[in-house]
Amino acid sequence: MSAFNDNNRLKFYCDTDRCIDCNGCAVACDEAHELPIGVRRRRVITLNEGVPGKEISTSIACMHCEDAPCSLVCPVDCFYIRADGIVLHDKDICIGCGYCLYACPFGAPQFPKDGAFGARGVMDKCTMCAGGPLPTNSEEEREVYGQDRISEGKVPVCAAMCSTKALLVGESDVIEKIYNDRVAARGYGEKNLKQTTVWKIAYYAGDRLKLKA
Repeated sequence: MSAFNDNNRLKFYCDTDRCIDCNGCAVACDEAHELPIGVRRRRVITLNEGVPGKEISTSIACMHCEDAPCSLVCPVDCFYIRADGIVLHDKDICIGCGYCLYACPFGAPQFPKDGAFGARGVMDKCTMCAGGPLPTNSEEEREVYGQDRISEGKVPVCAAMCSTKALLVGESDVIEKIYNDRVAARGYGEKNLKQTTVWKIAYYAGDRLKLKA
C-alpha cells in the first residue's frame, strides 16, 4: 500500500438530491469498458420506489474505501491501493474465491460466469477508470481492465456522463466544497459531508465499525 494524504485521495460521492435514476452512469461504464453481460461495475438503485416524496436513487460502485475491506480478506493479496487512493487488483493473481464480495459494504465485486451453471471467473470491479496494475495502458491491459482515463487527466466516464452532475469524483476537499455549496443553496441536508452515511462507510473505517455495532 502506498502512502497517501487523505485530503488528496480520489473519492466518489453521489448526490441523491440530483440523481434521477437515468442509469446514464451505468450505461456509460458498460460501453466504455466493453463489459461482458452480467458484469456491472456501476449500477443505480432506488429505495422506497413508488412511495411519493420518499424515493431516493443513488449510483453505486466500488467506493475505493480508506482501508479497502476487500483487500483485508483477500487470501492471495491481489489488491493494492495507489498513492491517490484508487483501489485496484491484479486479475492474474485473483483466484475468484469471492471473499472480497462478502467483505465489501457496497457489493462492488463482480464475477463473470461461463453460462448459467458455469464456473465463476476472476473478480471484476470499478477501477475509477484507472486501468490495471501496469502504467503502460497497453492494448492487452485495456482489454482486461478497461480504459485508463485518470492517466489522461480525465474524470471517470460515469461522472463525465452524469447529466445532472449528481455523481462527483475528485479530491476530498473539492467534493466537500461542491457538496457544501449545494446544501447551502438548497437550504437543507446534512451540512457536514463527513457525517453522511456513505462517506463514513467508505472513508472512515472507525465510523463504519461503529455503524455495524
